[in-house]
Amino acid sequence: MLEVRGLSHRYPNGTEALAEFDVSVRAGELVIVLGGNGSGKTTLLRCIARALDPAAGAVRVNGTDLTRLSGEKLRRARLDLAVISQHAALVRRRSVLANVATGALGRHATLWTALGGLPAGELEAAHRHLAEVGLDHLARQRAGTLSGGQAQRVAIARALAQHPRVLLADEPVASLDPEAAEDIMRLLRRLAAEEHLAVLCVLHQVELAYRYADRVVGIRAGRVAFDLPCAEVSREAVHRLYLSEAA
Repeated sequence: MLEVRGLSHRYPNGTEALAEFDVSVRAGELVIVLGGNGSGKTTLLRCIARALDPAAGAVRVNGTDLTRLSGEKLRRARLDLAVISQHAALVRRRSVLANVATGALGRHATLWTALGGLPAGELEAAHRHLAEVGLDHLARQRAGTLSGGQAQRVAIARALAQHPRVLLADEPVASLDPEAAEDIMRLLRRLAAEEHLAVLCVLHQVELAYRYADRVVGIRAGRVAFDLPCAEVSREAVHRLYLSEAA
């Protein structure tokens, strides 16, 4: 599971981006974070993934506090945590299968992989992960030929190749049409339930949050505005997230 306690972060200019932020996600749960532009959503995910160093707080993945680790210990611990972003960031000239297999590189630090080689034995696993996202039939196709929704599915399969316990998704459907967005959210919902992943997802699309979240966390000015089961989140509470600070 993922447990975040008291997470705080300030930008170099002194702006407070996160303030004593708490959130937890259990295995099998999809938690969606909603908030306006500049509210701290992406900063939250970057601090959890240690792409940014928080000023204070703890980020525990299966009981291990990532904020207390550095170097090789941090690199190893972060293998339990995979990130999906708005853009799939595939290597367009390589095959879909090769792109998925690169998700396993963190477990195979060799000269061969450093030179761009694929880990021995991981291609069969890559096929399985592609099947999980419904794209095994495109394994040999070049990634540059995929639609936006297909590319995002491949990015998810690549994340699964990392064998994570926690999946962070930063606006994973922002660049997709409505039908593809629904497909990706259904996939994340299914992976949480069937693969027992703890999934924390940042979204702008409120209706998708209502349809797919187990819990919704509202963030406003870097602080938790609410953390509730989806059925208990009122439209008024969501509306307040998007009001200007002066309102």
